[in-house]
Amino acid sequence: MQAAVLHRTGDEQLDVTRSITATSFGPGRVRVRLHKAGLCHSDLSAMSGVLPHKAPFVPGHEGAGEVVEVGDGVADLAVGDRVVICWMPPCDRCPSCTSGAAHLCLSGYKNLATPNFEMDGIALPGMMGEGTFAEEVVVSAAAAITIPDDVPYEIAALIGCGVTTGIGAALNTARVEPGSSVVVIGLGGVGISILQGARVAGAAQIVAVDPTSNRRDWALKFGATTAVSPEELQDTVKRLSGGAGVDYAFEAVGTPGTLRAAYDCTRRGGTVCLVGAGSRTEPLGLTMGELVLDEKKLLPSFFGGDDVRRTYAKVVELWRAGRIDLQSMITHHVPLSGINEAIRQMKTGEALRTVIDIV
Repeated sequence: MQAAVLHRTGDEQLDVTRSITATSFGPGRVRVRLHKAGLCHSDLSAMSGVLPHKAPFVPGHEGAGEVVEVGDGVADLAVGDRVVICWMPPCDRCPSCTSGAAHLCLSGYKNLATPNFEMDGIALPGMMGEGTFAEEVVVSAAAAITIPDDVPYEIAALIGCGVTTGIGAALNTARVEPGSSVVVIGLGGVGISILQGARVAGAAQIVAVDPTSNRRDWALKFGATTAVSPEELQDTVKRLSGGAGVDYAFEAVGTPGTLRAAYDCTRRGGTVCLVGAGSRTEPLGLTMGELVLDEKKLLPSFFGGDDVRRTYAKVVELWRAGRIDLQSMITHHVPLSGINEAIRQMKTGEALRTVIDIV
């Protein structure tokens, strides 16, 4: 079957090949024929090594498709079920799950120990135990979550990570209040989703920040009240807040500099929500003194900050009601063979979200 492979960490292009086989099918696992996959910035971070991942591997962690084979012991899925692939599925047994923080369940990492592809006789993993840049994938049954019939595969693929992460950060983690002021730094798919979540929550002012002009234009279409470059952020916040700072600032890039900018534009006692997945080795650049004296709440948000199944359902209901616009977030469609052009477009800011048309 066709799939895209990263041979070495740091490579900027993927090898689209037909030398791949989906393996590891067996008890407790399902085979999914993928219809759509989403290209997320985290895929680029895994390719570059910012997010550590053993290479070679098949990238891709957003995807949706149809179950074509069910392993022994799988009771809640059947051939023909429409599913979204969840890269960090809850197990419902560990301390995180039983304490109500199922999005922090670590069971998904066990999938990394089971290579689910083979190329020229060599076993290789899919990203986060998935690898959705492929025509088929074999995953744990818990990682295939059914979706309603009215949700298109392309929308489901985005819900699988970026949209859930962003909207969940606004609604579940930060819990943006009506009438509040918000800054969103970084306007990729996650940042635009944060913006939409803040709008749904009733924020009165939403300042969108990005160095790329067309991303700022997109932000205005999705509900930002102001869109500025990073150089304009400080003066804009000063003008809008009278110098006090905003109530909520979201960082959706994953660098110490953008976290510092988010912290600095937040009022004393406000909330700084860190959503961007950055390097494990970079320090935050904040001091103990300012954290205590300013009493700004620093809230990391992982995968939407709640049980992903609950957030998936919340996002679907908001989409059905027309409260959020997911279709317009998809600015490009490409076949799997065009994945490298899609990567270039994401890096340059030409594309907001690209859907890979696998079927």
